[in-house]
Amino acid sequence: MKNVLFLFVILLFASCTPRETTTSTSKEFLPGKKLAELTLKKLDEVSGLASSTNNPGLFWAHNDSGNDAEIFLIDQDVKIIQTYVLQGVENRDWEDIAVGPGPDSTKNYVYIGDIGDNSAMFRLKYIYRFEEPVLGAAGKKITIANFDTITFQLPGAKKDTEALLIDPKTKDIYVISKREEPVYLYQMKYPYPTNDTITALQVGSMPLTQIVAGSFSADGREILIKNYNHVYYWKNSSNKAIPELLMEKPQVIPYEVEPQGESITWAYDNSGFYTISEKDEGKKSFLYFYQRK
Repeated sequence: MKNVLFLFVILLFASCTPRETTTSTSKEFLPGKKLAELTLKKLDEVSGLASSTNNPGLFWAHNDSGNDAEIFLIDQDVKIIQTYVLQGVENRDWEDIAVGPGPDSTKNYVYIGDIGDNSAMFRLKYIYRFEEPVLGAAGKKITIANFDTITFQLPGAKKDTEALLIDPKTKDIYVISKREEPVYLYQMKYPYPTNDTITALQVGSMPLTQIVAGSFSADGREILIKNYNHVYYWKNSSNKAIPELLMEKPQVIPYEVEPQGESITWAYDNSGFYTISEKDEGKKSFLYFYQRK
């Protein structure tokens, strides 16, 4: 009887013990290299970064909630080359930015995600889409008046979302919840209207938490997603559907943990990826580059 009771206790303990999620460490990238320190007060709260396609070697960046509705074209020294202002909108909580395809297949587009919601207060979220500018003579602020507004909501509860990804193959939009575990993946299939509210599809969950940014490679075959402590990496070698791919266990890329790192982007030529952090009191922030081996 004692042996039976002992076996029962062992089985009960095993059933209640959470299983460890094992991930492999990616060896495809070199350690992060500091390119430049972020010293501009204008970029103290940078929460989105995207490699420019029309301006190779430069990046689009923006600040988060409470700042002006501005995006900045910056260089690898983290200096502002040009400032653009979205006319007639506010920066409620801009959290991520992407460059990708859009309605005209001959053009590139910038997508700004006003998708943050720290207190889970807002039913509606917004993505602003406009043709990617080509830098001319840098100078005064340039106003962008011609843009589309993609309005959407999540099914069920209101949630904070901070990661925005555009699939360059299908033009589908993905957002990921932040403050729960597991986090949930939401999809908006192209074409999405700009004159009505979309309800995003919940297409999966991932055993992760605190997801703050994501990025597709230019060819759509590789995906990066990050939280404050890790960078996760998926390679779509067998052309799987994106929700199916992201349900698989990712590789983890060795990451230089930043003070408040909320931005990640592939290099425009797929030679590696970049991260940058908001400024944090008493800590330095840098633009990092992780070169592909």
